[in-house]
Amino acid sequence: MSAFFLSLVVIFVAELGDKSQLMAMTFATRFRTWSVLIGITIATAVVHLASVVLGAALGAALPTGPISILAGLAFFGFAAWTLRGDELSEGERSKVDRAGGAAILAVGVAFFLAELGDKTMLATVTLAAENGGVAGLIGVWAGSTIGMVVADALAIVVGRVLGRRLPERVIRIGATASFALFGVLLLVEGIRAV
Repeated sequence: MSAFFLSLVVIFVAELGDKSQLMAMTFATRFRTWSVLIGITIATAVVHLASVVLGAALGAALPTGPISILAGLAFFGFAAWTLRGDELSEGERSKVDRAGGAAILAVGVAFFLAELGDKTMLATVTLAAENGGVAGLIGVWAGSTIGMVVADALAIVVGRVLGRRLPERVIRIGATASFALFGVLLLVEGIRAV
């Protein structure tokens, strides 16, 4: 359960202010909310399952101490990435605008492609490398998937209700601080294990 809750919180925070949230808000203006959420959930579940498998392979191949140190450093990288911010490019915005017909398929494919190599995918790989064992890996997969879907659902609801963006600066600083905190905790854990 600890892997589940840690993954849920980390990925939820990672998703705040991410371009995926902007995509979710944009899709929600064009399609029904449930279609957008179903597409996001399917794409996220597939990407994060692949991330967990990759993280498990790395976790089995490397000793725990160095993995924790690398994970801590990776989280500092995620903090810097988050502080820099994410925006939809014109190409990504036009893909959202052109998507029609099968809303779930359009949303799912767009999210799948957007998440490949994104910080939430890399954070999931890192968490899976840290939390070995079947129960830990299932916890990471379920927690990371639910964390991302909840964050994107929040963006959809807030975007629809308020009709404007979340205050990006505040979200970005909070998410950056959270990543830095997780980075410090992982570094301390890794140094103790070495």
